[in-house]
Amino acid sequence: MYHRRMIFRAAAACGLFASPAKAFMRPLERIVVSSDKRGFETEMGVKRFIPWGFNYDHDEAGRLIEDYWHDQWSSVVEDFQEIRDLGANVVRVHLQFGKFMESKERPNRKNLDQLSKLVELAEATGLYLNITGLGCYHKQDVPAWYDLLDEKSRWEAQASFWRAVAGECRSSNAIFCYDIMNEPVVPGGRRKAGDWLGPGFGDKYFVQMITLDQEKRPRFEIARAWCEQMTKEIRTVDGRHLITLGLVDWSLDRPGLTSGFIPEKTCHLLDFLSVHIYPEKAKKGEALKTLSGFQMGKPVVIEETFSLKCGAQQWREFVESSKRDASGWFGFYWGKTLGELKDTKSIRDAILLEWLNEFQKGSPK
Repeated sequence: MYHRRMIFRAAAACGLFASPAKAFMRPLERIVVSSDKRGFETEMGVKRFIPWGFNYDHDEAGRLIEDYWHDQWSSVVEDFQEIRDLGANVVRVHLQFGKFMESKERPNRKNLDQLSKLVELAEATGLYLNITGLGCYHKQDVPAWYDLLDEKSRWEAQASFWRAVAGECRSSNAIFCYDIMNEPVVPGGRRKAGDWLGPGFGDKYFVQMITLDQEKRPRFEIARAWCEQMTKEIRTVDGRHLITLGLVDWSLDRPGLTSGFIPEKTCHLLDFLSVHIYPEKAKKGEALKTLSGFQMGKPVVIEETFSLKCGAQQWREFVESSKRDASGWFGFYWGKTLGELKDTKSIRDAILLEWLNEFQKGSPK
């Protein structure tokens, strides 16, 4: 393992992965929704495609990819190869708004160029990308001017982000999909000025509001209008790739907590539905019932899942049972290989090692 990592580090340092190294990988085919609308297939309809991937959302130190992809590119190269070795075929990367937009209309050219480099690396490694955008995970990275925008102006700024990002990625078959936003919420009532983020999870903020004032509008109408504007902007520059939205599992129209993004009200704007489900010990039935609620005649992908609230074996049993309603699954990879996890005595690493072993068993390849 050590020697392989050194070889990849040296190759990256020499610029081997600055452009697609296609000599050892067949060109990727674009992924489309299958003809039966239950899953995915390659563009020519020859091969079924089962998304089985990782959220590459941060490294071991909690840094987001934009924090190190300029100065430590070799680490990204190594991680992508390790992700491939673990049996994954898709990587979900999370892009923060503040790292890609310098103003409401002006994108950050340096980071767009690095995104293009990442797409080339995906092509070279034989991996597809789920490009998730508009993140505000680290508060210190959120521009002050962005939080001061009203709803209309904020949506326009978000549309500018997607025009820039989709425009950069449109020609590559390595793009599995664009995920408009991670865990958006339409709040009920009114929030104070600038209060766009949900509760923090550690030092990160995963839930984001798309308005601060419901006014007299039904929440689902706000969600639908926002989805319509974002998908339209993506389609102005890229009509080829799939579009989805990373929904919390409490998005269903049920009594109690709901995000406002009711699947049946917005699914017509999306190519497939994505839901985040972390099964709980002894509550597998509830998780499966929630998953079935997202069945809208389109593929459903469990875009985030992990043994956070159950054991690795119980998580695996949930995945097997979910195959009736789900067409793809995404776990998490944080930069440590199986060998490195085995060499530590950390309880956290032991849990992750057990989970990764279960993940490998389910690889569709």
